[in-house]
Amino acid sequence: MEKVYGSCAEAVADIPNGASIAVGGFGLSGIPHNLIEALLEQGATDLKTVSNNCGVDGWGLGVLLDHKRIARATGSYVGENREFERQFLHGELEVELVPQGTLAERLRAGGCGIPAFYTPAGDGTLVADGGLPWRYRADGSVALASPKKETRVFDGREYVLESAIICDFALVRASIGDRSGNLIFHKATRNFNPLCAMAGKISIAEVEELVEPGAIDPESVHLPGVFVQRIVHVGPQGKRIERVTTRPKEMSS
Repeated sequence: MEKVYGSCAEAVADIPNGASIAVGGFGLSGIPHNLIEALLEQGATDLKTVSNNCGVDGWGLGVLLDHKRIARATGSYVGENREFERQFLHGELEVELVPQGTLAERLRAGGCGIPAFYTPAGDGTLVADGGLPWRYRADGSVALASPKKETRVFDGREYVLESAIICDFALVRASIGDRSGNLIFHKATRNFNPLCAMAGKISIAEVEELVEPGAIDPESVHLPGVFVQRIVHVGPQGKRIERVTTRPKEMSS
């Protein structure tokens, strides 16, 4: 099956309104920004995103937020996006916050056919007991809160039952990919990208370098091609830095 598409626009053309989408990236590292920009141009709205974070203002998923294309966001960290905060607090966006390790395992479980699992993370908190605000009203009151989750005791310790995440689509970014969909992620880009790809029914990968099947050593593959349905070659990209922290330049004597 031919997996290589000529452009990001072609690869995301059939994503419908209301689709659920797992999106790779951690901070600004490994964000599939070309696919996100193509989705913005495509026009799909009322999207339900699952991502570690929701980008920043004007970059990553932040561009979809800016145009109010996201109806619901599931993630772990959203502190660098002012528009995200504004929409959530004004009742324009539904948000499910999930402990980061739990989110990673929910995505992995979805890709592996595991419907649910028990974890100690969140036990004894609103994560398990319910009551976390998912959506506010315009007046600041809570319109929708998280439900109470099932718990069970194993060896004297209580665990929380968490469900797997499976999305209609996944958008990810890899450093190297072959035409069969096998992917390699360089350094920090190997964050949530493999997990998101596993959780998508149709996973779309933008790759900096596209090679022929067999060019990647099987032992070097980070994500097997069975999890990837579409590939787009985008070439090398400039890297953005979320926060630049440097020492003061020393003055020469």
